[in-house]
Amino acid sequence: MTNIEKKYGLAIHTTSPELGLAISNFGENTRSKTWNLGRDLSTCLHQKLQDFMPPQTWQELSFIAIAKGPGSFTGTRIGVVTARTLAQQLNIPLFAISTLAIIAWSYKQKSKILSLEMSAQRNQLFTAIYQVKEMGINSLLEDKLMNPIEWEKILKNWETSYQLIQVENSLGKSVVSLLELANLEWQKGNRPHWSEALPFYGQHPVNN
Repeated sequence: MTNIEKKYGLAIHTTSPELGLAISNFGENTRSKTWNLGRDLSTCLHQKLQDFMPPQTWQELSFIAIAKGPGSFTGTRIGVVTARTLAQQLNIPLFAISTLAIIAWSYKQKSKILSLEMSAQRNQLFTAIYQVKEMGINSLLEDKLMNPIEWEKILKNWETSYQLIQVENSLGKSVVSLLELANLEWQKGNRPHWSEALPFYGQHPVNN
């Protein structure tokens, strides 16, 4: 087979102890799987990828999507590095998407404003506010690390109604939403180069 049609997208979610992988041709064939790997995620990721891909091949991928954080420092780093390496070797676009944006999209409540908070180190919070749209999401308050008092003040003064989402630590299951968001960007004609994919850590790791 000389000309393999590139019609699949692959999503990799490593920002929590739960690894999530998803692949789809955005038609009749979509697969996803999660593993609760804990601290073994960094050592098991490559083997899980190899086991997950068949019957599809790497050459059938048109793009890759990666959750860029916030989340686990180690998991985020290894995920972004792996995705960048794969996208570079395959010469395909790489979409790096916010962990909080992925969660917002998973709620699928169109035109709803969602405030998201996720626990961080040293009694801090990762925060963001997104509006879910038909063809993606709008960032109303970009991902940011802040203390709970500052965050509470922002929410208290927010002028429109919103739903507050407390993001859990098991994030791998949202990998399908990651793939969906990347595909929406693909359909809009966006083709980000792998070198543009940068992790969002928010803070330096402490026993992460």
